[in-house]
Amino acid sequence: MCSAANILPVTIASPVRPYRRNRPAPGAPVTVPWTRRDTIAVSVIGVLALFTRFLGLTVPTGSGTPVFDEKHYVPQGWDMVRSSFNPVLGGIESNPGYGLVVHPPLGKQLLAMGETLFGYTPLGWRLLTALFGAGVVVLTFLLARRVSQSTAIGTLAGAIALFDGVLLVSAKFGMLDIFQVLFIVAASWTLAGDMRQIHQRWHDAWVSGEVAAAGPLGPRVGYRWWRFATGVLLGLALSVKWSGLYYIAFFGLLGSFWDLWLRKRYGVEKPLAGALLKDVLPALASIVLLPALLYIWAWRAWFASETSVYRHSLADGTIANSEWAWLENLPDSVAGWLYYHFSVLNFHGSLTSSSGHSHPWDSKPWAWLVGARPILYYSTTDIECGNGGTCREMIYLFGTPVIWWLTVPVLLWALWVWVTRRDLRVMVPVIAWMAGFLPWLAAFDRQMYFFYATALVPFTAVLIALVLGNISQRGEMVSKPWVLKLAGQPMRTGQLAVVGYMALVAAAFVYWSPLFYGFMVPEGYYQSIMWLPSWK
Repeated sequence: MCSAANILPVTIASPVRPYRRNRPAPGAPVTVPWTRRDTIAVSVIGVLALFTRFLGLTVPTGSGTPVFDEKHYVPQGWDMVRSSFNPVLGGIESNPGYGLVVHPPLGKQLLAMGETLFGYTPLGWRLLTALFGAGVVVLTFLLARRVSQSTAIGTLAGAIALFDGVLLVSAKFGMLDIFQVLFIVAASWTLAGDMRQIHQRWHDAWVSGEVAAAGPLGPRVGYRWWRFATGVLLGLALSVKWSGLYYIAFFGLLGSFWDLWLRKRYGVEKPLAGALLKDVLPALASIVLLPALLYIWAWRAWFASETSVYRHSLADGTIANSEWAWLENLPDSVAGWLYYHFSVLNFHGSLTSSSGHSHPWDSKPWAWLVGARPILYYSTTDIECGNGGTCREMIYLFGTPVIWWLTVPVLLWALWVWVTRRDLRVMVPVIAWMAGFLPWLAAFDRQMYFFYATALVPFTAVLIALVLGNISQRGEMVSKPWVLKLAGQPMRTGQLAVVGYMALVAAAFVYWSPLFYGFMVPEGYYQSIMWLPSWK
């Protein structure tokens, strides 16, 4: 691991200056090779993530049964286990207790994998969420490392994700969000890889004269496996929850504008036409068509079963009596599948505050910016403890305040350095954060919950780490004895500030840990850590 004195990143890509045809082309993207230091850092982060996610994993239950929204998804996963055709097709969710199943199958299929191994037990329905939760922390490290080309910044981002309560609690319950978050962060990582690779290819093509020889539209730059991988991961995210559509749209637009920017940057005579004819169609295949095909594949068991929900809605007359009677013109299975989707869409569209739907833990997007309204997942109160006192055990989806309260400042900083300094390191995390926030802001009348904001945390962590990397470069050298004892060498005041902030993050994690793990605490301690009335 890196010492406190090495918190300053060794190499950071410098801001890129505008290119003109009468100037040399901009340099290739700065690449710092992966080293043993990176391997050690990511391994330590990964081990700590596994430990914190598996600690007390099977304890909070309702007399051995699922709690909170596990009651929806865990039985659906178990339905898949019991109705499985074979390991490839899997099974279907009958979900008789809750009516319509309102999310795609992949998340439940993943829960079913753990239940296949360990049965209908807390370990069975939480095994995969804990593993995916640890993977999210590791991928946050990898994303920060890729966009910054700094091991130190990657380590900071990974540690921030490690100590966030939302990512932790999401990984400890048999629900769907952590699955989608992993696919989204992984897609951001591969998208950043594609953008770096294609930048390097354009630089090489310019140096070799290929750009000048390709004509007014510019050259093609080869097949893009990183973009293909992005499409696969976006398809998996969509197959967990429909909100994956937002990331398909935002990432597709970012990639397309990046291609246009590079064509213009390297002097292509007709950059817009070149991007439309040579970049957009392959991008649509990878970022739109491929996710759509994977989404359909996620429904394979539904098509294979004769008892799936709405499987024969055409034959039994359900479609004919609906507002979507035009579906009668389609084959039976396709008509039933689309009718199912329209029914789910209608269900989600009806969950609005204006139509009278309310929930005690409803949380609008502006509240997510500071973690103002957490969600109670598990509760046992009035437990006798101590000298006749009372204790309680509570688990909240609760964001570590010293992380969440920086959301707005780091976003403003990121937008500022992107616009004024051309700091392109912030581009992917900012766009990914916006994809997880702006669509919900536009649909603010809908009933919403704080777990919708889970996907924001990794990108906030990356942006905070980038801020800390900048801060670590500032200030004067301090060589007081306690600093030398701490770091073994003098440190900048900025580096000391970074160390202090990370110590505060770790301390806050410990301080609020009863809300993450459900530790039994006296009533007085619980009241002392609930700082805001909206937290209760």
